Amino acid sequence: MQPASVPNVIFHIRVRNDSLGGPNPFEWKSLASAEIFGGRNIVLFAVPGAFTPACSDEHLPGYEQHADDFAALAIDQVICLSVNDAFVMYQWARSRDIRKVFMLPDGNGDFTRQMGMLVKRGQQGMGMRSWRYAMHVEDGAIRRLFAEPGFRDDPPGVGLQVSDASTMLGYLRAR
Repeated sequence: MQPASVPNVIFHIRVRNDSLGGPNPFEWKSLASAEIFGGRNIVLFAVPGAFTPACSDEHLPGYEQHADDFAALAIDQVICLSVNDAFVMYQWARSRDIRKVFMLPDGNGDFTRQMGMLVKRGQQGMGMRSWRYAMHVEDGAIRRLFAEPGFRDDPPGVGLQVSDASTMLGYLRAR
């Protein structure tokens, strides 16, 4: 059973600080759930892993392609979450030319665990990962969650049937 509101966790992200200079002008920043979701209208989608085929070829690009459509529906931000670190999320976004979707690393899996969406992917050598899902969140309250069917540890793969951008757009337009 998923929570009625988003978990209160601290995310560890990297932010650009040009005053640092050099080839890597980024510094660590702690970002609380309340800063991300508080008083805001958010669409978050979670993926099993950066650089994986369905996540890279369909899930992430679909939300990036429709970012303006979400904004037109009063969504403040579209967020991609993965149980990967900030460095991986940054490089994944660069590799796919992602400019509108906010990449949120859940490196320790704290948010994913408290969402009840952490699964083992040991048979694929991936460790603990997020189940694939998408949710609409208003001021921290989960209004709708679309989790892919078949939730379990060590699935051979996780399909993309209900957590895609089109499904979320359909739900938001029908509200």
